[in-house]
Amino acid sequence: MTAIGFVGLGAMGSRIAGRLLPGNALYGTNRTAAKAAGLTGRGMAWRGTPREVAEPAEVIFSMVTDDAALETITSGPDGILAGLAPGKIYVDMSTVSPQASRELAQRVQDGGASMLDAPVSGSVTAAEDGTLVIMAGGPQDAFRAVEPLLRRAGSTVTYVGANGQALLLKLAINISLAAQMLAFSEGVLLAERGGIDPALAAEVMTGSPIGSPMLRARAPLMLDLPEQAWFDVELMHKDIRLVLETARQLGVPVPSSAAADGLLARAEELGYARRDIAAFFEVLTRTAGAPAATAAATRSGSLAAGSGGNSP
Repeated sequence: MTAIGFVGLGAMGSRIAGRLLPGNALYGTNRTAAKAAGLTGRGMAWRGTPREVAEPAEVIFSMVTDDAALETITSGPDGILAGLAPGKIYVDMSTVSPQASRELAQRVQDGGASMLDAPVSGSVTAAEDGTLVIMAGGPQDAFRAVEPLLRRAGSTVTYVGANGQALLLKLAINISLAAQMLAFSEGVLLAERGGIDPALAAEVMTGSPIGSPMLRARAPLMLDLPEQAWFDVELMHKDIRLVLETARQLGVPVPSSAAADGLLARAEELGYARRDIAAFFEVLTRTAGAPAATAAATRSGSLAAGSGGNSP
């Protein structure tokens, strides 16, 4: 049995924590306590602060939204760092900037503990099923120690290298995630405006060589956008902004990321911040306006009505 702490029990974190719970002692906390009710009902011990989660745990996990949230849960008298001790291992599964993670890892190391960045790729369903793709960066001995726990949550678990490297790879993955969804949405809209049924277009396109597992899974969401997001626009936009900043630091051109950044901003303007990135299709549709044929028919009708009104 391992004493495990988990800070950040949102849609993804709660499901990962649930997979770590059987056979282990689990301590957890979350900004919204109600989100942890299912886990406390299964035996997780609720703690009021991140420090109180870290103090009894041998391995501490966290999963929060961004750099600011990570700073909030780790720093100060009630933060994770205050509850760490030499020999403990801290695994942050958040998608944050590589630089922020490396700086935090140094602070953890200065206190005698070890830190891994272990971001994940996959949906809420994958977190539930334990089929996430997990990348890990940090001390290799720490990775080996927690690898069995990571394999409870991920069907693919890969050690990438030093602290921050796993996050860099996660951002690289998300470039393709955004670019594929954008290009696919553009293609379906182009086909639809040319008179092809969008469901048929999506079926043919996902059955072609471009049909990645991600596109095949999201095609139904694109055509009938659900209220519950697998990966929402706001989080994707945060990740793409991290890509742009990291690319700037490394001197790497990322034109597809720049294009995605623009459409994600537009999506947020139109109220899609908490909707799945499959909303790209609706955003493009709304941005395009009425189909050309419809617009032409409308103009013709207006002209006809105007001519009739001026007839003697």
